[in-house]
Amino acid sequence: MLGFCLPKYPFVKLAVAVAIQAPLCLLAGPVQAMPQHPVRNMAHEAAGYFGFGPDQTNNPTDPQPVIERPRVEIAPSEIAPHLAEVDARPPQLPVIAALTPRVEIPLRRLFCVEYARMRSGLAVFGDAKLWWERAKNVYARMSHPVEEAVMVFSGSKRLKRGHVAVVTHIVSPRQIIVDQANWQNKGEIDHATPVLDVSAKNDWSQVRVWDIPSGSFGRRVYAISGFISKELKTASRY
Repeated sequence: MLGFCLPKYPFVKLAVAVAIQAPLCLLAGPVQAMPQHPVRNMAHEAAGYFGFGPDQTNNPTDPQPVIERPRVEIAPSEIAPHLAEVDARPPQLPVIAALTPRVEIPLRRLFCVEYARMRSGLAVFGDAKLWWERAKNVYARMSHPVEEAVMVFSGSKRLKRGHVAVVTHIVSPRQIIVDQANWQNKGEIDHATPVLDVSAKNDWSQVRVWDIPSGSFGRRVYAISGFISKELKTASRY
């Protein structure tokens, strides 16, 4: 059986045979059974030990996962800014309160011409009695009252330099409301002062002016040159 020659001595042959067959017997002996647990079970147990296994959610000492709700996309038309309903009109006083004659004391003494220029925007200068002629071919001149127009008083013994007032309201064919300055020769501003047309032809050539201290129309009659307007707005239709 062996592929080489053995020595002639018997005991040598026996020793060689034993040395050769001993390893063969070891190889041919019974093999121990391998463990029944597959390798994947070991990996599973190791993952569970370190907290990465499927039982992680059952561990009460670990934080529970937070379920995020899906976000709803909002269209651009749905996120338009909400505009509050605001009344754009300026607050207005009741008509009765707005037309009540009253006196305002300015920070400094005002003259009728400078106040009329500020209120009307007319670039007319000089004494009030000269305004009518100096406005010729520059501004509109009318014989009847117009809102925001300047009423020009002619010169007289009492009004040596004349007087000017700004028309604010047209009440009737014979009555208007004006704002004026220095009518009482105190440098004051007289608001909502009624003026009454007393001319025979209702042509506004003669008027009487409301006296605020007494609460009635004054006795004096004043001559009127006419009305000067920078922009024609609301004219008297009477």
